[in-house]
Amino acid sequence: MNSARKSQGIGFTSQRTRDRMVERLREKGIRDETVLAAMGAVPRHLFVDEALASRAYEDTALPIGFEQTISQPFVVALMIAALRQGRADGDEKRSLGKVLEIGTGCGYQAAVLAQVAKEVYSIERIQGLHERARANLRPMRIGNLRLAYGDGSEGLPEAAPFDSIISAAAAAELPPALKTQLAVGGRLIAPVGVQDQVLLLVERTATGFSERRLDAVRFVPLRAGKQ
Repeated sequence: MNSARKSQGIGFTSQRTRDRMVERLREKGIRDETVLAAMGAVPRHLFVDEALASRAYEDTALPIGFEQTISQPFVVALMIAALRQGRADGDEKRSLGKVLEIGTGCGYQAAVLAQVAKEVYSIERIQGLHERARANLRPMRIGNLRLAYGDGSEGLPEAAPFDSIISAAAAAELPPALKTQLAVGGRLIAPVGVQDQVLLLVERTATGFSERRLDAVRFVPLRAGKQ
């Protein structure tokens, strides 16, 4: 199937296929309808190699090269829903405010985040992936998304503070720079741990930080430096 046909939505790339993925997410416990709508709006098959496109809407992580993966749809939805919980206001579709994503990868999660945030900044340390994400996202013309090439463990201080921070890679311990770049009232979610990883939800208050451990997960490791 050539790229033109892929983008038209035929067979396994159709909206109906995305709708079935959304129903599976709902059955697995995702209740945030705004997040579900965002997941249904972004064509995941455009972010994976053509040879894997027929598996794009399975609830599984898939390889994207450079020893990295596109995250499992359930985990993407779970993390974004956790960031949004209790924070929706009059502008339901922009409730995450200004977001920093650590680990752009192929660009899929950044595209989903852009549906539910005022602004999204996404940073990737692997130049080849950064360029691939830019190519994947360019045809979508997402006006509130900015991509950066750099060390995600250092965050993006020039654009801080952020209302929401989400990491697509696991560190043994949460990098201090990410907490300092979180705005008061902001929320951060990231996988932490080496062998046994869990999602850590951090909230910044006027007096400090609160932390809560959520589900067990499995992510690629967060590495320092650029590649």
